[in-house]
Amino acid sequence: MRKRIRLALLACFLGFGSGQSQEILAPPTPAAGQPGANQPQQNLDDLVRLGLEVNPKLAQVNFAIESARGRALQVGLYPNPTVDVIGAEIGDRTGPGGIWSAPLVGQEIVTMGKLRLNRNAARREVDQTTYQFMYARYSMFANIRESYFEILALQKRVDILNYLTDIADRSVEQTKKLLDAKQVARLDLVQLEVEAEKLRADLEATLREFDPAYKSLAAAIGLNAIDRARLAGDLEAPLPEYDLERVQAYLLEVHPEVISAQIGVDKARILLRRAQVEPYPNPTLIAGYTRQNQNISSDYDLGVSLPIPLWNRNQGNIQSARAMVGEATQQIGMVQNDLTGRLGVAFRNFASARRLADRYKTAILPRAKEAFDLSMKAYQGGQFEYLRVLTAERMLAQAYLEYVNALKNAWQAASVISGLALEDDWPPKPAAPVPPALPAPGER
Repeated sequence: MRKRIRLALLACFLGFGSGQSQEILAPPTPAAGQPGANQPQQNLDDLVRLGLEVNPKLAQVNFAIESARGRALQVGLYPNPTVDVIGAEIGDRTGPGGIWSAPLVGQEIVTMGKLRLNRNAARREVDQTTYQFMYARYSMFANIRESYFEILALQKRVDILNYLTDIADRSVEQTKKLLDAKQVARLDLVQLEVEAEKLRADLEATLREFDPAYKSLAAAIGLNAIDRARLAGDLEAPLPEYDLERVQAYLLEVHPEVISAQIGVDKARILLRRAQVEPYPNPTLIAGYTRQNQNISSDYDLGVSLPIPLWNRNQGNIQSARAMVGEATQQIGMVQNDLTGRLGVAFRNFASARRLADRYKTAILPRAKEAFDLSMKAYQGGQFEYLRVLTAERMLAQAYLEYVNALKNAWQAASVISGLALEDDWPPKPAAPVPPALPAPGER
């Protein structure tokens, strides 16, 4: 009789016969009060599209592009002509009307292709700003993806802890009844109560993580706040495949920061040439008509104004521009080194987390499930106390929690790589169906 009662208690704890799904990694509908209850689910593509629509950083860089285009237009425009009207000897006795030169038209002639050099340098700035937009775009993608998988992992963790907390609470209630009937010892109840409180504490701590996680997601999108709708997605979807050497070679060739730095060298060389031609004077041609009222005559005026580069030959600006060429050249290597370091850190995190997740899926979880099954059979054969079965159950549940954490770390590292590698359609769609999930704890 005592054995049958304990079997009933164990069945209650494990959820047998309760009609409750045993797949604890499947995303059940969140309970009222939990993040996303009764709200439509959003997936990663929805969040990225929202970021493209509202992110202020992208809008700011767009305006910066237009500003750079305006400057490129302006610096290539020819100087406006000048028109002067000059009156002299007004009130003279021989001709009270004086001498009038009107109009005197002056036009500066720009030499040595200075306007063309101005325009070319400004166009390089437009190109650099355009690549800054690309960099901001893919950085936003990576940030949204990281925050998305953080929340997705929290959802999975809550699913597991909700499942365990529920069956732990029901087990405590059943044990209290058995204790009243003197079918179990007080120690059995205390152990179950401790376990239930630990699970509840873990659940509450996890729920408190949602608020900062959603704030981070909102900031990545470009909003002050976002509805805490449950996110759609699958942490167990196949992770992308990355080859470090190929990604690095691609990165150092086409990344917007690298190309922007290369354009910066071209721009610096144009500015150096512009500084070198600055001492060549721009003559100003003057032409006009003069009316002399003293002798009642009309005359025509022609003139040339030419600055002489005697003291100021733009020496300082030439020296500065030459140094800027060297600085811009070194900037390419600095950017490439920085990208290589960021890629190396992300790839290290990705490779280690992916390996850990694979180990959990192929080795740790199956063995933890086997240990639970064996302890269950031994208990049914009268060899174990049921608390040893519950220990095996907790070990299996903990393995699932660690598995979820490893998947989260792998996906977040992959998100960083995807931003560096300029991936739009991400994560890549699996070529084959996703393998079925591992059996949940308590499944027989």
